[in-house]
Amino acid sequence: MRPFARTGAKAAILAVVGATALAACGSSPSGGNSVQLTPNGAFGKVPAAAPFGHAGTITVAEPPGATPTWIFPVTPGANGSVYTAYSFQAEMWRYLYMFPDGAQIQENKPMSLASDPVWSNGDKTVTVTMKNWKWSDGQPITAADAEFFVDLTKAAVKVSPADYSQYVPGVGIPDQVVSMSTPNSRTLVMNLNKAVNPTWFFENELAGITPLPAQAWARASANGPILDFTNPANALKIYNFLAAQSKSTGTYASNPLWQVVDGPYKLTSFNNTTGAYTMAPNTSYSGPHAPTMSTLQAVPFTSDTAEFNAIKSGSIDQGYLPFTDLPQVNSIESTYNVFGYPGFGFSYVTYNFKDTTGDFNNIIKQLYFRQAFAHLEDEQGYIKAFFHGAGGQDFGPVPQVPPSPYTPANAKTNPYPFSVSTAASILKAHGWTVNPGGTDVCSKPGTASNECGSGIPAGTKLAFNLIWNTSPAIIGQQITDLVDQAKKVGINITLKSDNFNHMIATYYDVAQPKNDNLWAMEDFGGFSIASYPTMNGIFNSTGTYDIGGYANPEADKLIAASTTSSNPAAVKAEAAYLTQQQPSLFQPSVDNIEVWKKTISGPPASFESLTQYQLSPEFWYFTK
Repeated sequence: MRPFARTGAKAAILAVVGATALAACGSSPSGGNSVQLTPNGAFGKVPAAAPFGHAGTITVAEPPGATPTWIFPVTPGANGSVYTAYSFQAEMWRYLYMFPDGAQIQENKPMSLASDPVWSNGDKTVTVTMKNWKWSDGQPITAADAEFFVDLTKAAVKVSPADYSQYVPGVGIPDQVVSMSTPNSRTLVMNLNKAVNPTWFFENELAGITPLPAQAWARASANGPILDFTNPANALKIYNFLAAQSKSTGTYASNPLWQVVDGPYKLTSFNNTTGAYTMAPNTSYSGPHAPTMSTLQAVPFTSDTAEFNAIKSGSIDQGYLPFTDLPQVNSIESTYNVFGYPGFGFSYVTYNFKDTTGDFNNIIKQLYFRQAFAHLEDEQGYIKAFFHGAGGQDFGPVPQVPPSPYTPANAKTNPYPFSVSTAASILKAHGWTVNPGGTDVCSKPGTASNECGSGIPAGTKLAFNLIWNTSPAIIGQQITDLVDQAKKVGINITLKSDNFNHMIATYYDVAQPKNDNLWAMEDFGGFSIASYPTMNGIFNSTGTYDIGGYANPEADKLIAASTTSSNPAAVKAEAAYLTQQQPSLFQPSVDNIEVWKKTISGPPASFESLTQYQLSPEFWYFTK
């Protein structure tokens, strides 16, 4: 998985990709064995697969305000959510390499479109060999289709860096690709401008390539001729045409472009008002699936309460259990299987380092302030009171659960434990007059160690706003308590509620600089991250997902090292530094608690993967 925005405790779903050399009806995405999960974090258990019964229509829940907004797989940052990328686009177009395998943060080899890459030329040349998959129009998926995607990303970022959600200038795809060749239809050779960390480039860059049907899409108009997309001028024309078509959400189900797919499903209906959609099985799908695939119907909900009511009434086949309703889990266990596990990634309160309102930009750039603010977060209390114990503490960008060899030592225990008195002491020691219950004022301006810091004039108040996502409810619960704790030390925070899709499209310094002064902090949720967990793209100053404009030369240096050094300690050093620096307020990780009717079955990994935002209904079937 590559970085994509997500809500906080998601009950949402990604897409597990499936690929084998030939269609393998009834195959399991990972051999049919339930993964062994660590005791810390798991909730419930996934049952073994039952005998195949029959296909039908399987309904899945869409979280409130998190419906898909973009169909073309070259996705802008403002649309770059797991709900668009993984549970919508990836049902129709598969990634070159598929991560994870169920809930294990590793490659799912049988479901990848290509054999593992082969490196040469001092880690400056990588060769990819495609498997024998076909498009729904009967044409083979070729190396040129993978090349087509890279050429379109080059065209996209020339229009705007924000037009490709995974873009980091100068790093990775497309900027580091100096040339590509296809010596035969199944082989793609990619030459890079310098040596890279092969693990990073494989898991974070190559895994993000989505081969696209050049034989149908390499055109600049609906009825225009097929163009040579390797010509940059043509690639730009093609990109502009496809992006314009993607903006026409009302034609998603009728536009013949979007009917040429390699995934298990084709879109048959899309409601561009509600986000509801229906997909029918792609009968030409090359990957593994149930003996007969079911139709997929995505059902949007306006609130967690409405979604849970649908579960209680048994009117939805697969959904999520909101944390506020976790105490009622016993009431649904006779009808639904229940399983929860944290998604690999992090939740956070994003700071806006470019908001000049009340000199907030100068306040938030002070490390002492970010550290003081971290002391106001009661992670263990949140887990007990709001998560009902189904979660774990996280102190930096690389979580403890799911397990990762890259979690640094300082992220295994809280470097800034909850303490209101400690937060107050830090502020007092740096020139603030602390007014508990009121608003703190800078009384010692200046840059000395006992003064407020550069750019903060005398009389500056610790008062700013925080925009929060109303779904899931646990975001609001955590934020409300954080605001209450902050008030105890004289930090006055004004809250404004919003929804996920609007937030990531609006309060986003990279894509919407005109809105820089509209927000100081926001909590839309967080990110799913790649198995090699560099924050390249998120916390480096040139990252497309550097939502709040964080800029730190040392962080940039360490992040760059994690993409070029083959030493695994490089990414660990990066994570340790960011944990210490607190570029955002990291929040506890919650179990993504997924539910599905006991009349639906399939390989255990296909349900475990739901916790990682991956939706794979091609494996599911009704037992009776």
